[in-house]
Amino acid sequence: MTGPQPPTRRPRRPGRLSLLLAVGGVLGGTASAVLGNVTGNLLTDLSKAQLGSASAAVIVLGLAAGMLVEWRRQRQRPTEEDDPAATSTVEAPTLPWPSGFTGRSADVAAVVDALGPKHAVAVVGRRAVGTSSCAIQVANLRRDAFPDGQYYLDLRRDGRPRSAREVLTALARILGTRPPASGRTDDLVGAAHEILGKIDGRKVLLVLDNVDDPDQVRPLLPPTARDCRLLLAGTGALWAVNGVTAYGLVEPDTDDAVELFAAAGAAAPVARRHRPDPRTDPAVRAIVELCGRQPRTVAELGRRTAQHGWRHGDVLDALRRAVDTPPHQQIAVSPATLLVTARDTAYRALGGEARRLWRLMSLSPVPLDRPTIAALSARPVHRVGTLLHELAAGGFVGGADGDRYEVRGLLAPYARMHLRDTEPVRRRVAAQARLTRHLARRAERHAATLAVAGTPPDREPALALDDDPFSWFDLHQELLLAVVRVPAGAVETLPRRVRRWWFRLAVALCGWLAHAERLDEWENVCRTVLATPTADDRPEIAGWAHNELGVLRRRRGDPQGAATALSLAVAERGRRGTAQARMNLGLVLLDLGQLDDAVEHLELSRRHRSGADRGGLALTDLGLGAARLRRGELETAHHHLVRAANTFRASGDARGYAAALANLVLVHGAMGEHLDAAQAWRAALREYESVADPTNHAVALLNAGATLLAAAPGQARQAYLMLAESRRLRGDRPTAGLGRTLLYLGDAAAALGDDSEARQCWVDAATVCEEAGDAEGQAAADTRLVGRTSDVS
Repeated sequence: MTGPQPPTRRPRRPGRLSLLLAVGGVLGGTASAVLGNVTGNLLTDLSKAQLGSASAAVIVLGLAAGMLVEWRRQRQRPTEEDDPAATSTVEAPTLPWPSGFTGRSADVAAVVDALGPKHAVAVVGRRAVGTSSCAIQVANLRRDAFPDGQYYLDLRRDGRPRSAREVLTALARILGTRPPASGRTDDLVGAAHEILGKIDGRKVLLVLDNVDDPDQVRPLLPPTARDCRLLLAGTGALWAVNGVTAYGLVEPDTDDAVELFAAAGAAAPVARRHRPDPRTDPAVRAIVELCGRQPRTVAELGRRTAQHGWRHGDVLDALRRAVDTPPHQQIAVSPATLLVTARDTAYRALGGEARRLWRLMSLSPVPLDRPTIAALSARPVHRVGTLLHELAAGGFVGGADGDRYEVRGLLAPYARMHLRDTEPVRRRVAAQARLTRHLARRAERHAATLAVAGTPPDREPALALDDDPFSWFDLHQELLLAVVRVPAGAVETLPRRVRRWWFRLAVALCGWLAHAERLDEWENVCRTVLATPTADDRPEIAGWAHNELGVLRRRRGDPQGAATALSLAVAERGRRGTAQARMNLGLVLLDLGQLDDAVEHLELSRRHRSGADRGGLALTDLGLGAARLRRGELETAHHHLVRAANTFRASGDARGYAAALANLVLVHGAMGEHLDAAQAWRAALREYESVADPTNHAVALLNAGATLLAAAPGQARQAYLMLAESRRLRGDRPTAGLGRTLLYLGDAAAALGDDSEARQCWVDAATVCEEAGDAEGQAAADTRLVGRTSDVS
């Protein structure tokens, strides 16, 4: 139904002022020329030349003045009106019928119900999600409720949003009212009042489509007409407008999207007579998910698939290749992929920089913080904030904890298709390299502080997030693992400019995983590095991976496997590169009881260390002190351990310092220096109060408890408490350390007179030592059990 037809528009008359100025300029120039000729005989030639020039100047100025006045008059008047009382001869636009509207029955019913009692209802959603089709469907279903007229106006003309003045001018032309004389607020409000007054008391529905900015319709809100209704369709900015009841619209569900795909295909010319029903084909459900369930794209893809006879499986394979193939690999872009990206009108409405940022963010499957996004896009952080606001307002990205952002999960495949369609391989590789370099540098900086950090990872952060290694790794661990764990088959083709930073990131990440005792992920990263061609070409990289695996197996209580991996590391790395591997191998051999070989490897490790590697030298001295202690060389052990403790303390390494003190407890105890031993274990336990190292903390408690029990039997209660805490920290995994802890815990219980607990501890100690392969500890436990049995007899 259309509204009243406006009268015929009168032809526009030229402005009188501009016409008078133009005619006056011509007449003035002519009169000047005549006077010049009359008086020419009385003046010199120079005067005549000056008068002739003045005549021409007067004519030109008169014409220019007329043109300027006419131009300003046109700018000051409405673009479509000359006379306020006049109206256009163009008929009022009718309400269109939605073409192929499918599904969303619940959404349509909700908006229909809201349109009854509410005067202004808005269907709100991201661009191209179907708000226009939904609003038009609602309006057509409610035609009978508005017999006095239904008017439709698109507020987006040629891709550009209309201003509030243009909107009111168009509505005034439709309804035959006075348009606004200018864009000032008073004129806009006056024109809006005339429009609402025109339809007051009439059952009229105004449908305003594609509202990009609330200012376009704000003069009409809130509507004061009694029976008039205002139905809007636009972006999320309408949520905050007073007087409007907004209904949020999201992407259709999978069933509705499949139905839309099938309906569009059924309406198109079919290339193949016999084809599977899209509603029952599982490939179609996967296709609409890869398309983000965007209505326009799904419908067009369904139509083209039917028209060209494409198999659904082939379309799905083409889309999956575009999404799943690593960005640094080149593939041919299929017509289906080009069709999907070409129909993304919401993406086209973004600014160029925002589109680029969204494409690059799809390189990460997890949220990114602003500094990382800035590094990825090579843009300053403040500019990134502006672009993220634009993307969030358009529904392209969502927020995550830690001030991070990610591409919406539904649109992530869409973004990767745009990335492959728009960005050449070299730009994708450059973005990957920037991301990996940024993460590697930050991870290296934070990993370097883990060894000397004095606060456990579960405490409240006292530093800023970017300055605290524990919080930074906790927040970014998912991203770091995603970057390091490249897809299967992609690691062999990882670009060289990415590979270098990728390996450095893997090294730093393993330092964190080792610190956090995440052994399975640590092993996965090491094996991923071993699978790279670089590990085959460069033995030092393979040696690093085998060294990490050796340390990992030692932590898991597998000394034999650790020795095998560390032997490979020693064989594959250069002379200086073997220092760390030899030290770790020496410690494993020490666990196996091969003391001479252990001391030999530790001495070689110290000899190969660089003088500048103070941390490495201190660790080697610590291992040598433990080995010499096991061999009974107390003076040499004391020398190495004191040197290690001093180096650790000077460098601020609390963990290393506490470990050296824990071994010095045994040295002083064996030398009979019980006062020095007490001072050493007190200092060691004081350090472990601020260090997140439960394994070595348990060792320190064991050494302190055993030494205190031997030196001062009267303090058996304190020794028992230390050994019980050591038992708790070790857990239930059968290791030699757990067996020795149970052994001395039984001794402390016996000293306290609890024979039943002592016997149970010794029985458990014998069992654990047997499982861990500690023959010496098992023999000591059996001896205590036999002795206690003899005493009872």
